[in-house]
Amino acid sequence: TTRLMGHAGTDFEIEYRPLNEIGAAEALDPLLRSAQWALASGIHTPDSLLDLYESIRQRCFEAADRADQTPKLTSLSDVVAPLAPFTPDAVAAEARRDDYSAAREQLWGQGLPETQAPRHLAVQINQALHDLMLKYPQALIFGEDVAQKGGVYTVTKGLHKAFRGHRIFNTLLDETTILGLAQGYANMGFLPLPEIQYLAYYHNACDQIRGEACSLQFFSNDQYRNPMLLRIAGLGYQKGFGGHFHNDNSFAALRDIPGLILACPSRGDDAAMMLRTLAALCQVDGRVCAFLEPIALYMTKDLYEAGDGQWQFPYPAPNQAIDLGEPRIYHAEARELLIISYANGMPMALRAARALQQGGVERVRVMDLRWLLPLNEQAIIEQASQCERILIVDEGRRSASVGEGIITALVEGGLGGRPIARVVGADSYTPLAGAANFVLPSDETVLQAARELLLA
Repeated sequence: TTRLMGHAGTDFEIEYRPLNEIGAAEALDPLLRSAQWALASGIHTPDSLLDLYESIRQRCFEAADRADQTPKLTSLSDVVAPLAPFTPDAVAAEARRDDYSAAREQLWGQGLPETQAPRHLAVQINQALHDLMLKYPQALIFGEDVAQKGGVYTVTKGLHKAFRGHRIFNTLLDETTILGLAQGYANMGFLPLPEIQYLAYYHNACDQIRGEACSLQFFSNDQYRNPMLLRIAGLGYQKGFGGHFHNDNSFAALRDIPGLILACPSRGDDAAMMLRTLAALCQVDGRVCAFLEPIALYMTKDLYEAGDGQWQFPYPAPNQAIDLGEPRIYHAEARELLIISYANGMPMALRAARALQQGGVERVRVMDLRWLLPLNEQAIIEQASQCERILIVDEGRRSASVGEGIITALVEGGLGGRPIARVVGADSYTPLAGAANFVLPSDETVLQAARELLLA
């Protein structure tokens, strides 16, 4: 290894390296050694070598002159233009494109998902993935145990049988490999749908997204793209398989990545329609998207009482989609209290709303954000401006979670004078067993906070 000169313009190696050592290093200059070999082998003469060197120098200066003449960035909009391209009409049309009905009928036969009984989250994500694989022949699904096993929670069950190993395959138990493969496949023209088995595992390889995938369009001025739809199973409340690594509720490392889209469903039909939009964002605008799937809701079928089946929904037809940023609103006529939440917080918010109504309170409006990055601040302000009080149920940690962004949007939107409260996770790792309930919002804490807010 030969080091020539300092590592930066401010690194004056004469201050800490003897002259004889610097001279000895210069004698090992790889460029000079290469020139010696070229002369010794007869590939070049001294004159041809000097001519080559001079021509390369001239090319470099000409390229520098051309670069110097290009327009300069003169505004913030110029800077961020390639960061997150978004053509909403084209994305909406692509998300709702359903010209693959013949392939669907061949795969599903008479059992098209939209003709079946209402199902829960895991099943509808699985059905949506089957449809995406049909819609996009260039789509690939890969991750830890996603193939024959069908994933830890059977979300990818049946995909390997339907599409075989060249389109859905297992990887090493290494998240950097998974996300590195996704970047490579995307650059080759594929549509990668990698799976990270648990949210905590994403942190092992977050710079693959933060420093590489999401920065490619930005630093190349949108000359290069590596679209991908990254699925991550995560968040808390999982029973029987707990601890920090399987119940991590921190996604701050995703929300602060410029250009990334972060979606998080609470119910199966929303998940299917959001996946279609995310795939369209990849296809049309080359975006990098993350789909955060709440593990505890995968198999949830009931909402209020055991056996009521009210958290199962019909599978949406392939021409239905949810636009980027579009929330779901329950009880839009309510004015006294607005509860804003997402994922696992949604069933708790709806149960609290019913309990309050049974206690004599008028109906409570509930807002499912669905999209956590970018936050639809306009929709948040619009809903909150119609209600007297706002409660935020945020299962993330108190610091740096989405609740802070919601409150900022409310204050900057002129609603800071209204009673606002948060029920939020603690700044703590998730412990084992029942102790996990102490660090997360619960039905009891949500209902209590709502009642206290109604007294404000």
